Amino acid sequence: MKNNYFYKKPLSNIYKKPSKVSEVTSQIIYGEKFKILSKNKRWLKIKTSYDNYIGYIRDENYISSHNPTHKVFSLKTNIFDKQKNKTNYFLPFASKISMIQENKKFIEFEKNKWITKKNIKKIDHVEKDYLKILKMFLKTKYVWGGKTYKGIDCSAILQLLYYYNNKFYPRDTREQLIYSKNNAKKNKFKKGDVIFWIGHVAICINAEKLIHAYGPKKKVIIMSINKTIAIIERTAKLTVKKISSIKY
Repeated sequence: MKNNYFYKKPLSNIYKKPSKVSEVTSQIIYGEKFKILSKNKRWLKIKTSYDNYIGYIRDENYISSHNPTHKVFSLKTNIFDKQKNKTNYFLPFASKISMIQENKKFIEFEKNKWITKKNIKKIDHVEKDYLKILKMFLKTKYVWGGKTYKGIDCSAILQLLYYYNNKFYPRDTREQLIYSKNNAKKNKFKKGDVIFWIGHVAICINAEKLIHAYGPKKKVIIMSINKTIAIIERTAKLTVKKISSIKY
């Protein structure tokens, strides 16, 4: 039997060790594909198929077959148990779902689970205006290992641009720094430039401003490029290591 599974809960933490008090290293979201490396009581050691990320999740809420037809294109979308009964549950951005049936305003993606059509796109949709995606996460709180509306870190925002558009990109800043092609260091910036430090990354939205999930501010925020570079050099003793660009 092929060792391919798909996560069927809105989201879950991925832990460094099989314990909820262990460090959260990333998250897995609805429809994401993974392999099971081993089982340990109530825990699975997994490797995500998209980026080969290894960690632990609870041994629950997954299936062996999933053929997604659509994906979520909003920060989060409410799940309805019937088309008019809103629940307290949400699917996060980039969740991959399979349509069972539809009507004018809703689609059913699991039995008695519906979401509104306005918050989804077809699975092969490519969003060329990445600022639409970046700005969805403005004011989302900074959470180490997070990659959803509940909290996100700096490298996850960058990776989600590619994940949504069905292109590979590494999860952690360390791997992103190695993977990304280098542009010559420069004093002038433009939209789409990606600025890397050791352990941090930010994306330029124009020649003067950048957006990033910034730990000291505890949220996703737009800041001045030059002021950010100066602040990080002064407070963290880090200088810019690479300037790349978004390409997909």
